[in-house]
Amino acid sequence: MRSELKGIKTMKLRIDRTKIVGKIKPMNAVNNGPKYTDNADQNLTNLPAYRDAMIPFARTHDASIDYSLGGEHTVDVICIFPDFDADPYDPASYDFQITDDYMRHIDMCGTKVFYRLGNKIEHWSKNYGVLPPKDPKKWAVICEHIIAHYNEGWADGFHMGIEYWEIWNEPDLYPKCWKGTPEEFYDLYRTASKHLKERFPDIKIGGPAICGYNLPWLRPFFAMIRDEGLPFDFYSWHRYARNVGDIVGDIRLHRALLDEYGFTNTESILDEWNYVRSFCGEEWAYSLRNMIGMKGAAFTAAVMAASQDEPVDMLMYYDARLSSGMNCIFEGLTCTTRKGYHAVKTWGEMALLGDECETVCDVPDIWSTTAVKDGKSITMITYYSDDDNALPREFTVEFDGGDELRTIYLIDDTHDLEPVKTIASDNGKFTLTMNANTVVVIR
Repeated sequence: MRSELKGIKTMKLRIDRTKIVGKIKPMNAVNNGPKYTDNADQNLTNLPAYRDAMIPFARTHDASIDYSLGGEHTVDVICIFPDFDADPYDPASYDFQITDDYMRHIDMCGTKVFYRLGNKIEHWSKNYGVLPPKDPKKWAVICEHIIAHYNEGWADGFHMGIEYWEIWNEPDLYPKCWKGTPEEFYDLYRTASKHLKERFPDIKIGGPAICGYNLPWLRPFFAMIRDEGLPFDFYSWHRYARNVGDIVGDIRLHRALLDEYGFTNTESILDEWNYVRSFCGEEWAYSLRNMIGMKGAAFTAAVMAASQDEPVDMLMYYDARLSSGMNCIFEGLTCTTRKGYHAVKTWGEMALLGDECETVCDVPDIWSTTAVKDGKSITMITYYSDDDNALPREFTVEFDGGDELRTIYLIDDTHDLEPVKTIASDNGKFTLTMNANTVVVIR
């Protein structure tokens, strides 16, 4: 539920569990899976916690940067098929072993793979995997066999039923993610999407995980897909921000652009997002310090709640890699959980209930979603602010009817979703006071 400032008159959050407005969407998907090895030596793992969070999808982008996930032997097309001049029909040309382990570990968590075909970002001066493939058709054939390995058992593979196959990542970000022209990428998408959809008509083909709302880049891309009738089951895009409203605004812009070109049935997937003030200088340092703590956790919870009622089909948080400095879910060295984990896990529990009920709020900076099923309900309320001096908010919470006892659970600097009080409401009403950048869960 989106919080809107309408003038501070009632300061009320009203929850009507009798009015179902939709299903809880997969807002708690992430980039990358758990750390796990079959070797007991030094095998710290976050796999049990990852599994308990009920994360619905893990996108495999930038896995090859993380040595604990296999590093340069993992996921990327150039890692699996290292010699582009080799025979793409020969299983001996492929190196699947480490990626197989990684896919299996994700599967062990009950999480579905969202497979990014392409390459990791390259921050260094020499480029390797972000160069346009020498032969787009051959690249498509290589991707065909990667899909066949994981979905059809080819080359001693699996039958994982991976549904989403994303073509590239941020091809508009030159030269870190694509060292070619836009037209070269358009041609790659044209060739690969047609080939893969003809070979696997039941999978979802899409992309391109665009860096931002880049209309000069996007409009020719969309026009090509529309005019040539190319496969476009889902559209993926990215947004990093300090304000929840900025992400909501981009959700609406991208959906409107899709609809403008006639892609009304194409899913819109925000598959990279996080709290970022800027990627430069002290603002970047501030972002890194705060995204892993309570401000990042509150931002994560607020964005999930805000996006639930917006025209977006899935969110994928960046990043769950243990080596990533942009991870508010897991601590890298010890594999323990951070503050954001509890928000992600709570959303998983809400998705398990399934239905979203009506929530109306006029409290500034308060974001809330309630899930219901068979008389049970979970409500997550977040007070997020980028203002380090933001004052507490006091407001009325009103549930539909009844004087039920409700347990309040808190996520803040000193609480990790522990119960802090039981409230006996007055005909469903009670007063709640929240400090900035805290999360309350009511069961």
